[in-house]
Parts: sequence; C-alpha cells; structure tokens
Amino acid sequence: MAQHPAPSHDDACYLALKAKDARFDGCFFTGVTSTGIYCRPVCRVRTPKRENCRFFEHAAQAEQAGFRPCLRCRPELAPRGNTGHTAPASGAWSMQDASRILAWQAASLLDTPDAWAEAMPSAGRLAARLGVSDRHLRRIFETHLGVSPLQYLQTRRLLCAKQLLCDTSLPVTQVAGLSGFASLRRFNAAFVQHYRLAPSHVRAQAVGPARSSDQTGLALRLAYRPPYDVAAMLGFFETRAIAGHEQVLHTPSGSCLRTTVRVVRQGAAHKGWISLRFNTERCQVEAEISESLRDVLPVLLHRLRALLDLDAEPRAINELLHARFPQCDGLRVPGTLDGFELAVRAVLGQQVTVAAARTLTSRLLTRFGEPVTTPWPGLDRLFPTPEALARASADDLGQLGIVRQRQAAIVALAQAVQGQTLALHIGADVPATIAQLIALPGIGGWTAHYIAMRALRWSDAFPASDVALHKAMGLAGRPHAAREAELASRAWQPWRSYAVLRAWHTLSTSTSTEPNAPRVIQKPRQSASRPSAAESELT
Repeated sequence: MAQHPAPSHDDACYLALKAKDARFDGCFFTGVTSTGIYCRPVCRVRTPKRENCRFFEHAAQAEQAGFRPCLRCRPELAPRGNTGHTAPASGAWSMQDASRILAWQAASLLDTPDAWAEAMPSAGRLAARLGVSDRHLRRIFETHLGVSPLQYLQTRRLLCAKQLLCDTSLPVTQVAGLSGFASLRRFNAAFVQHYRLAPSHVRAQAVGPARSSDQTGLALRLAYRPPYDVAAMLGFFETRAIAGHEQVLHTPSGSCLRTTVRVVRQGAAHKGWISLRFNTERCQVEAEISESLRDVLPVLLHRLRALLDLDAEPRAINELLHARFPQCDGLRVPGTLDGFELAVRAVLGQQVTVAAARTLTSRLLTRFGEPVTTPWPGLDRLFPTPEALARASADDLGQLGIVRQRQAAIVALAQAVQGQTLALHIGADVPATIAQLIALPGIGGWTAHYIAMRALRWSDAFPASDVALHKAMGLAGRPHAAREAELASRAWQPWRSYAVLRAWHTLSTSTSTEPNAPRVIQKPRQSASRPSAAESELT
C-alpha cells in the first residue's frame, strides 16, 4: 500500500484543493472515498469533505489504492508531478537523496513512450539501463513511489489510452497499440480491471477539446502549472522562426505556434504539422496535430511537453531563484521537437547574431529540406534529416555561406546521429552526451551545454563561458570569469538552466529601449574581427 503523507501535508493539500489552485496541478491527486474517484486539484466539482479525501503523490498510487480517474478533470492531462531527481542545493548528498533520485530517474524513463512500446516490459531492463540490480530498483521504487515499476508503467499506459479515447476518434484497437498493449484483449482487460469501465463507456462520456470550424487535424490538450510567461516563450520561437518550417501568428483570438515535424519510429518516418495555442484561463495548451501523425501521438505529445517545458515546477524553481531574479518567475526553458535539428541550429548560430543564424538555417532548409503539405501557405518544409546532411559535401555547404569549421561540425553531428552513436533526446546520459559532443569537431562546451539544456532537458546546464552571462553576473572582463561564474552558479543548482535563461532575460530587458522589444539579447563581441566564442544561436 502507498504511504500516506503526514497530516500537515494532507491539510495543505486540502487547502489547495478547496482553492482549485493550478500551481499544484499534478503535484498531488485526491482520492475521494465516497465515490472511488481520484481528481486533480483543479477539478471543478464540488469540494468533497475533508474526511473523505486521501492524497497521493502521483496517479499510480491512487490507482493502486483502488481509485479510478475522474472523467471531468481528467488526471491524464495534468503536468507531471515532482520528479524528485534534483540534487540538494547545498551539494550535501546522502544515501536517502541518492535513492530518491534513482527512483525518480526510473520513473522519468517509464514516462517516455519508448517504455510503453515494449510488448513485454521488464524491470530488469530498466535496472540495467540505470546500472543497478533489479532487486535494488524494485526496493527503492516502492519505497519512494509506493508502487512497483510495472504498476507505475501500467498507469502511464492506461492514462495515455484514456486521453486518446477522450480526445480523438481513433479506433480502440489503434488506441490499445499506441498505448503499448500487445492486443486489444489485454487492453480491455487492464482497462476494466483498473477503471471498472469499458473503453467504449469512457469514450461515450468524454468531453474532448472544443474544435473550431477551421480545424483539420486531431485536437488534444496539455496542461501546465502557472505562472507561465507565454509572451516570452512565443517571442523566443518567433525570433528564431525559419520561413517554411515555423510560424508564430498573432490573431485577435490569441497567438499560436505552428511548425512542421518529422517523427521517426521503428525505421518509419511520419511527417506532418502541429499548431499550438495557449489557453491561459485554463492553464492549457490546445494542440492541433495533423492526421498523418496519428501513429506517433504518444511520442509527439511527450515531445510537445518538452518543447514548451510544460512539466516545470515553478514553486520549486522560484524558491531558489526568485530572490536573485524577482521578475522572472514565469520563464521556462524552451525545448525542441528534434534534438538533431536543435544541435545543427546551435552550430549554425555560433559566433553570429540571431538574424545571421536564421539566414544560414533557411538556406540549409531550402537546399536539403523536404517538402510537406500543411493547411497554411508558407509552411511547407521539413528540416533536413541526418542522412541528408551526412552526405553533404563541403562544396554544398560552402555555397550556403557556412564556414569550414561549422561544415565539419554539422557533418560529424549528422554521421553520429545517423550511426546511432549519439542520442540527442530526453533520457540520454547527460555527462556522456556532453563529452561526445565536445569530442566532435567545431563543438565546444558552450554549444554542448546549450544542447543539453534544450534537447536533453537537463535542468542544470550551465554554459560557463558565455559572455552575456558574465555581464549579467557582474563578471564581464575578468580574466577568470568562466571559473568564477561556475563557482557562483553552484548556489543555483539544480536549476541552473533556468537561472541562465533568467540572467539573459534580465540583461535583455534592462538594455531594451522599446516596451515591446523582443526578449533576446545581442551578445557583445570581443573585437570587431573575432566574435566571442560564446555567441550563439541563443542571441
């Protein structure tokens, strides 16, 4: 049985439940003993009596205790809860810290659709990936999460299936396959056993996202915890948008981000488009996804959460960083849908301005990208594949204005990704991947940490050589600025990626002369002839 939080924690959870406080969405779930249902803190039903409430850290605990998910607030939409994978800010480690981190690292791996795709999931394979024994993993997982790894995985699969049943009209057989079940029979049995409802009943009772008359794709929803600086996030992507590949549109009904996308699964490439719009009143992102991507929906939804950093926990981050950056509580770290694309764009952005990087990337897209059909004029190109760039000659790249050092870096990146010796996605080994990147020609520590920050979703990345960061930290011009920055940044662990974004943002807003100036910075050059090595695509 799951271990219950202390009474004081329960009382705090009940206060958040009464207030429908979205800041706690996904941080806990409430099981109501009088109904047998568990809900998110934001559920709009009448607040149950305190004596009828039990509180759980995550959905798997609630389901293990016999509760089924609410059909109204839909726990599958909640942002991921406390991952618990971060290190103590003081650097003082204990065995308890290490075991908690390991348990939540395992849970994070089980949250990925790669884990769901296994027809016969095994805790042993997960333990081997984490470098521990099967028995040790099971013990610490149950100690810290209250359920076994396979019970946790089963909950993730069923909640994924529930979202697809509620938000799409996909056949139940396809929903079962996408959720990781080997057969429709096994899916139906597991669904009825856990939820005491047939999949068809859940679909009939579902109230999916509202569809507009001009929608042509699948409509799904993703939740986040406030505060969230939507303008900053969309401004980041708008400043770097590549014509033909990305668009940020501003309309009377709101702003949206559109992009083309390719998802490769089991050797097959699925090509299409997505459109994302923020619903700030409900703390949700409304996603429209092309029908051509229906076979990879779980993978794409997972990547969309990373793209917009929807699972960030502002309370924990701001507790550490608010005093130093009081105006930046809603900033998130932008992610990517494709780690290889992000890495190439980072290389192209080295030592040049954003405008120059955008020009180079646009040329690369025109020369090596693939056409794709979308409902919108001007959005019709996919980013080049690793295979296409691995075959690119020096003449091909040189004609685009790409200098030799970056040519070598792009080709080396493409060959490493194509050969599957370099993984640029969530769940990859961060220290090993950074070391691999630095070993490639033309890639240094700054670029490696930038890729780790955005593609690997490492919350503690820190490009210590960045000159803009030095300026924001009051270290500009010092002979050992990088070393001093690294030492000073330890106070921001384990959220240094967020501290870096806040430092850049603070610097940009303090030097802006117009109220609506883009939230970007123009990094100072060391000299007119030689740009700083830290200048990159981020500027």
